[in-house]
Amino acid sequence: MPTLTIDNQAITTSDDATILEAARQAGLEIPTLCHFPGCSPQNSCQVCVVRVDGAERLVPSCSTPVREGMVVESNSDAVRTARRTALELLLSDHAGDCVAPCQIVCPAHMDVPLMSAQIREGDLRNAIITVKRDIPLPGVLGRICPAPCEGGCRRRQSDGPVEVCMLKRYAADADMASGDPYIPPCDDETGKRIAIVGAGPAGLSAAYYLRLAGHACTILDANDQPGGAMRYGIDTQVLPHGVLDYEIDVMQRMGITFQQNVMYESDVTLHELRETYDAVLLATGGRESNKIEVDEVHRTEHAGVFACGGAVRTTKLAVRSVAEGRAAAESIDAFVQGKDPVAARRPFSVAMGQLDEDELAAFMLGASEAERLTPDGHLRRGFTAEEAHAASGRCLQCGCSCAGDCRTKRYSEQYDVNPARFRGTRRKFQRLPRAGFVTFEPGKCIACGLCVDITERSDVPVGVSFVGRGFDVQVSAPFDRTIGEGLGSVADECVRACPTGALQFADGGKTTMLTIDTSGNS
Repeated sequence: MPTLTIDNQAITTSDDATILEAARQAGLEIPTLCHFPGCSPQNSCQVCVVRVDGAERLVPSCSTPVREGMVVESNSDAVRTARRTALELLLSDHAGDCVAPCQIVCPAHMDVPLMSAQIREGDLRNAIITVKRDIPLPGVLGRICPAPCEGGCRRRQSDGPVEVCMLKRYAADADMASGDPYIPPCDDETGKRIAIVGAGPAGLSAAYYLRLAGHACTILDANDQPGGAMRYGIDTQVLPHGVLDYEIDVMQRMGITFQQNVMYESDVTLHELRETYDAVLLATGGRESNKIEVDEVHRTEHAGVFACGGAVRTTKLAVRSVAEGRAAAESIDAFVQGKDPVAARRPFSVAMGQLDEDELAAFMLGASEAERLTPDGHLRRGFTAEEAHAASGRCLQCGCSCAGDCRTKRYSEQYDVNPARFRGTRRKFQRLPRAGFVTFEPGKCIACGLCVDITERSDVPVGVSFVGRGFDVQVSAPFDRTIGEGLGSVADECVRACPTGALQFADGGKTTMLTIDTSGNS
């Protein structure tokens, strides 16, 4: 049994093992996209390369056998650079969105597709949980937000965007009418106390997320009642005070304390707040002559003092203030734990950009034919249950259903990949007609060969193979059969093996086994 060294760790393994297998045996991760248990080495992705015995040329670990005394580098700068380059080349013409454009455009990055799916299924409890993960004031914003998210909706190019704000409001109003409002669970008490000056959208949002983290939060505000411009600057016909009061009451039930009629700098000074609390957030609006400078993590020049929203810049977009409040809360949370706040990085995502007519038609295949709805009385009434069901069904679910469990995305994040580094003309987006429960998007396929290998060794009646040459090669089933028919009884294994989400379950990840004719007969 040979003994080798991988990143200075001695490993004894079997005679027939590869470097990749030896590393996994020792609990070391070497990334790979074209390897799957039970399949033969494909040597196609080049993401698993390592350096052996100091040689200049890197080799794929998935197919290189071990030998006695071998010294392997798997985490050196040169190896990491090569892996990053391999991933960037694979993504250079990737035709797919990791995250739906509406979610990217939304300042709060709310998961619109998930909310829409939950409303369509009548799962309103989980819908409000999804919304409140990113939007603490959904009933308010569902009435006053200008819906920047709808500007990113793929359906906007066809027959009008999905009614995102109205759906968000519907979920919030259903929660309000339920008699059993969703109260987000908070972490255990940390013993840290945070003062927030200003009860507008930024201050309320910051308090919400800090309270979720287990910190004691006190909001000090100069007005008789909390809400800031949402209460004192918006027509009650548009935003009834009862809606605002309800959502603030939920925050009080979470344990957030409000002190009204407290004038900052006259009733209480910054020095006094710094002496009393572990951190201070300034989130006051309407202070044009006294905007407090901040860095990228919302820190001011004063230790332990942060600022966001109207205290920093003029803004009339409440959803942006809500997003800033959350970002400030994350920085404060790090600070009171003795950590250095770090600016939040936007999650890795590949984006296709604008679609042409053919691509949009592929997106619209099988989509609901319901038209965009405007309820009677417009925003003053809101959706009925029937209207909400129809509107939520218009969502095209543009984001990748495999994004949360995609090796390509995970390794791209791990290796700080720039998907646009080698970006040229991307492949056209295609979604081939489904057969049974599988869909295939050729524009995401990296020709790793795993599905071909699996169908070959499983001896399914139809199977799949590579068709074409060079850059035009793609996976296809013979005899004009669909991919689903080609995969047959091993479709489930092929979907799990697919490293990019090119093969997906048609129902978004649920294995609904349907009868497929795999006999090869027409």
